[in-house]
Amino acid sequence: MIGDDGAPLNVVKDNKIIIPLHKPGLKEKYFFLFSGIVVSIPITFFVNIFSSHLCFLLPVFYSELCAVGFFAPFIEEFSKVYPLFYRHGETERSIFILGFLVGLGFGLTEFFIYVFGGAPVSIRLPGIFFHAASTSITAYGIATNRAIQFYLLATALHLSYNFFVAFGELFWFIVAYAFLILTYFLSWHLYHKTSERAVGSIQFS
Repeated sequence: MIGDDGAPLNVVKDNKIIIPLHKPGLKEKYFFLFSGIVVSIPITFFVNIFSSHLCFLLPVFYSELCAVGFFAPFIEEFSKVYPLFYRHGETERSIFILGFLVGLGFGLTEFFIYVFGGAPVSIRLPGIFFHAASTSITAYGIATNRAIQFYLLATALHLSYNFFVAFGELFWFIVAYAFLILTYFLSWHLYHKTSERAVGSIQFS
């Protein structure tokens, strides 16, 4: 059923509200990409300030490792997918795609923030699609009512990647690169497991 404004109306049947299937259009996809860009700015600075206060007693290297390697993955992975918990009438695939776009926007802004701050481009560049892939992994969990498990999986991959990147380019090429490829592959694999089936009510299980 369509309302006077052209928007689909909820249908009540057997005292249950049936939410019509919704597929995001191009403008909506751009909105989620932009939301990832916007949210990355305060979150990036918040992680640096918050974690530096918690880790200030440690030597400089370990303080940075504590901040970026440990606290950042938990905070960033949650902040990127938070809006997806309030989507209704989506399909598994549309939730996955929106999560990927939010992560992509986040990764783009974080890339420029760190590169302008002096970080090597070679290390920060893969992080653009790493954020997209890790966010899509959690999005898959949301779409399949396994949000916590896939959030923890995405966070573990993010934590592992950040941990070894902190040790410099040698460890990045030897170890962190493996976690990078694993995250890319898992995102691709989970995308092909999604369908146009409507997502049910989201549960934290």
